[in-house]
Amino acid sequence: MIKRNTRHRAFDPDPDAPGRCCDAPGCTQSAGYRAPRSRTSLNEYFWFCLEHVREYNARWDYYKGMSAAQIEAQLKADVSWDRPSWKLGSIGRQPFNEEDVLDPLDVLGASRTERARRRRESAAPRAPDPLREPLDTMGLRWPVSLDEVKARYKALAKKHHPDANNGDRGAEERLKTINVAYSTLRTHLASNVDSGLEKTA
Repeated sequence: MIKRNTRHRAFDPDPDAPGRCCDAPGCTQSAGYRAPRSRTSLNEYFWFCLEHVREYNARWDYYKGMSAAQIEAQLKADVSWDRPSWKLGSIGRQPFNEEDVLDPLDVLGASRTERARRRRESAAPRAPDPLREPLDTMGLRWPVSLDEVKARYKALAKKHHPDANNGDRGAEERLKTINVAYSTLRTHLASNVDSGLEKTA
């Protein structure tokens, strides 16, 4: 028994053909093949017989009448399937919002906390360059008041005084560094108090 091949061949007539004559002028053949009417009307068709659809397809030029710039723009649009693309990390014109993402295991939590901390630090006033090291030495953050500096100095002097550390030379050196830092901060803040510019926390 010979098995009949029922597979549709590429040149078989379209089963949706309207059952009319070929659209080619003067042709009376049955129209079984469709072809788009134009580049801007790809869903509107001419219906041709096999001979005339082959002629039409051979002459078809999608880019006919377009300038080089228009052709380049069309090719770029085709790369993304004529769909808009957006910058990574954004949805359309709106910035990406982590709150829109379901995160039951809080995978994004750590990075969110870190970014919030950086935002706070970047928004905080920066200490003048000469005061950054003294502030670090005394464990203070800018802005700071003269009263805070004095209170911090008293606590550190008590902690690192040699008498409180059995004459430890290391404690004595740390206290010298603290004294220098305190003197620098006090001088700066005292001059600002005199001019009415004292920084307050």
